[in-house]
Amino acid sequence: MIAFEGIDGSGKSTQIHLLKRWLEFRGVKVFHCEWDSSDFVKNATSKVRSRELLTPTTFSLLHATDFADRYERQVLPLLRAGYIVLWDRYYYTAFARDVVRGCPPPWVRGIYDFAAQADLTFFFKAPLELCLSRIRSDRLEPKYFEAGMDLRLSPDPRESFRLFQQRLFEQYLWMSTEYSFRVIDATKPIEGQHQLVRRLVDEFIDPSQFTYPRR
Repeated sequence: MIAFEGIDGSGKSTQIHLLKRWLEFRGVKVFHCEWDSSDFVKNATSKVRSRELLTPTTFSLLHATDFADRYERQVLPLLRAGYIVLWDRYYYTAFARDVVRGCPPPWVRGIYDFAAQADLTFFFKAPLELCLSRIRSDRLEPKYFEAGMDLRLSPDPRESFRLFQQRLFEQYLWMSTEYSFRVIDATKPIEGQHQLVRRLVDEFIDPSQFTYPRR
């Protein structure tokens, strides 16, 4: 399992798509798994979010349910079948977000203790202003929870985003040491980042072990 982590707008999603295409070109069996994407709970979370009824605890538990459903029904069978799984956010995202929202760290980590640690994790490190400018290029304002508006940090979505994402960034910095994240300078050109990601993947695993059988 290879995880891609970073605050919103850090460019990690771009890099995960590039890596997936590169691995597929080499004949590697690969699966892309996104955060908060389980069909089992997506409708429930979207309805609750629209009413802004989530407490930090229920927010955490809903995402843990989503994660567990994808992990058990999608990821584990694919791992057993010899796939490389690319996570666009792994449980490290919950460790950062839920703690910033006030949940006790031991409690949050205990929820996810059924899941194995990712074999390789990339942390895309980028300044807040750069991340915010990237988000502005896609839409006028950050999304409600993306900006941490539920924490009432500021009535201005952009300022709330800055304050919330700064706290997330600090959590990622702590975890980068604890979990030996591979830190990627997300201010560098996209191609340069991608070449580094390729090299680190090749150094860590032998992708040829995960290719389809030759006919």
